[in-house]
Amino acid sequence: MTFPTERPAIWFVTGTSRGLGLELVRQLLERGDNVAATTRSTERLLSALGDDTDTSRLLPLAVDLRDEAAVESAVRETTERFGGLDAVVNNAGYGFLAAVEETGDRQVRDMLDVQVVGVWNVLRAALPVLRERRGGHIVNVSSVLGLTAVPGWALYCAGKFALEGLSEALAAEMAEFGVKVTIVEPGYFRTDFLTEDSLVLSTEATPHYPAIREMISDHLKLQDSQLGDPVKGADAIISRVLDGDGPLRQLLGSDAHSYATAKVETLRANLDATALSAPATDFPA
Repeated sequence: MTFPTERPAIWFVTGTSRGLGLELVRQLLERGDNVAATTRSTERLLSALGDDTDTSRLLPLAVDLRDEAAVESAVRETTERFGGLDAVVNNAGYGFLAAVEETGDRQVRDMLDVQVVGVWNVLRAALPVLRERRGGHIVNVSSVLGLTAVPGWALYCAGKFALEGLSEALAAEMAEFGVKVTIVEPGYFRTDFLTEDSLVLSTEATPHYPAIREMISDHLKLQDSQLGDPVKGADAIISRVLDGDGPLRQLLGSDAHSYATAKVETLRANLDATALSAPATDFPA
């Protein structure tokens, strides 16, 4: 079953009160689609959309994505309100900057609960609906830092690397049911992702990593000069879903493409360097 054109599509989007998620909701409502939008604060979402946005097709949902029962209830409420489900966008997440040594157990669990467990909760609730209708689209918003890692971003990368692996397996599992999967890998977008209101910084910072302190300072200064336009980014994601066809990964931004290209070249050099030594651990033919 292809994406619906004879009726408004039904979307379930997480992490919608700011950034790409908010812009996605705004554009989907402008298209006339039905949107269930999860957020920690529906008041903040509605305030961000403003009075000029027609919210008659919006179902705002305050959901803790770490709560499996709450997520199941939200998906059920979506299907009951709109009569089905066509696309799911797992967008919720946040940045965390610190050295590995400075990252506490609670911070690790909190990040992975949102970026991995939360996504899994949404998928477990939504996939039966899409599988039964033999169609639909899953969009998992990762990052170019789901492909490559840089100092100070270890925890964020760990969550996004996990999301990449989950998404690759999911795409293969869903192929026979006609459900498409896209991994979105943005670079730096001009949202509030890099503001002190959004980023989480370690409370256990040490004097041993001055380069990371400098990196954090530089990133905070980067705000409002990022290359990525969130309006264009949201439009590209929507267009990818509407088109239906395309590669598994959707890189957004020239910076993302450059980072990913460098990673591929490094990986190729690594493979070439180990081409002769790798078979040494095999049993004899």
